[in-house]
Amino acid sequence: MTPRGRKFLFRSLAVAAVALALGGCVSPIPGETGRYTLPIGGSPVISNETPYSSSLRCLGHYTTQRPLRIAVGQIADYTGKNESDNSGRKLTQGAALMAMSALAKAGVPMVERFDTSVAEMELKYANNKLIGDEKAPGDFRKIMAGSIPGSDYYIVGGITELNFNVRSVGASGDGGGVASNALKGTAGASLYVMNVGIDLRLVDTNTLEVVDVISYQKQIIGRQISAGVFDFLGQTFFDASLGESALEPIQLAVRSTIERAVLEMTSRLYHAPQTSCGGTLNTDADPLADRHGNPTTAMNEEKYNEHARQDPYRWVGNSDSAAEPVLRREQQ
Repeated sequence: MTPRGRKFLFRSLAVAAVALALGGCVSPIPGETGRYTLPIGGSPVISNETPYSSSLRCLGHYTTQRPLRIAVGQIADYTGKNESDNSGRKLTQGAALMAMSALAKAGVPMVERFDTSVAEMELKYANNKLIGDEKAPGDFRKIMAGSIPGSDYYIVGGITELNFNVRSVGASGDGGGVASNALKGTAGASLYVMNVGIDLRLVDTNTLEVVDVISYQKQIIGRQISAGVFDFLGQTFFDASLGESALEPIQLAVRSTIERAVLEMTSRLYHAPQTSCGGTLNTDADPLADRHGNPTTAMNEEKYNEHARQDPYRWVGNSDSAAEPVLRREQQ
């Protein structure tokens, strides 16, 4: 066998060995468990938390003392942003479900108004005497007037902002020897910031009076880092590169803004004290909190209530320690 033939044979055997090794992971015939292969990954299911979830649960001490029923209506995506490959929307379409979960964390009594299709079908069947009554066998379910509790308030609104590249910065460089076979390397890094925004309102169900309106935005940061090297080793060369990229979850940012808005609405609606659940919010993760975790004072709270909504960037990241931002907690 010629040297070229032996080289080809060795390559073929190597490819066959790799194929057999991979074949051990996937079988064309299902096993006793009914699977072709075992799925990878072992991550457990965990609770979907945000920096405001603990404070929402803290409000449960006040929501149970005042039985107000709240419903959640449509909280739609009004940004109009779609993926470039027509695979769908960039933002979640389940913002209303996030608001319901936030209210549940706070222990707020809720009534269903978002999807009543099953209840309406049950009512239709009961009206036609098609549903039996388990308490009275052979009888049908009675439709009782006033059996459905009403809501006192409801929350509606939408996701109104999705701004890509609010600001970005990057740096890169390459270097190496001047000879053609000298070692050469490259490195680069970039950071970019985007943001999402929501607008929610709390409406009195009986009068349709808008009792509270909240507009929040959250910035999201992403980064990319890369490095590479190119060099000759005798009669061969190698070109190796390494990179890493990360982006804060966009949908988690939406959930965080919704939970922050629900927290503020609920605390005012249930007349929770200003310092009741603010301790867990006074962290660097909360742009509306005191950056140093200091207790709320009457002076800086008055300044915040007067100016923060009109000029939010005046208070976020300002070096003037006498004008620190604080949580907006109005007692009704």
